[in-house]
Amino acid sequence: MMQTEFEFTLPRGYVDGNGTLHKQGMMRLATAADEIIPLKDPRVRANQAYLVIILLSRVITRLGDLPEINPHTVEGFFSTDLAYLQNLYRQINNDGNMTVQATCPDCNKTFGVEINAQGGS
Repeated sequence: MMQTEFEFTLPRGYVDGNGTLHKQGMMRLATAADEIIPLKDPRVRANQAYLVIILLSRVITRLGDLPEINPHTVEGFFSTDLAYLQNLYRQINNDGNMTVQATCPDCNKTFGVEINAQGGS
């Protein structure tokens, strides 16, 4: 079975209006509609850079215990987290492979592990 959702951990995390930090989330594979519909949005027409905001708000299905993810939420991401999510989006939607960081429990050395988006490694 093909994997269509991918867990992530934001490097810094999103701080909501109550001051709660949200780092753990889930992103799903994008559909054609996810990439086409935002092009009709007036915010994207006025500023092409806004496309990533709309796109990520459509494909992020969970972030911490937030009830919903919308463009306003994504606007509040730290730039480090936005770059991380853009990279994750490209990895899972373009080539089907992504590299995740792992830490050896014995020596604490961090290294990258390539994971195939179809569920293999």
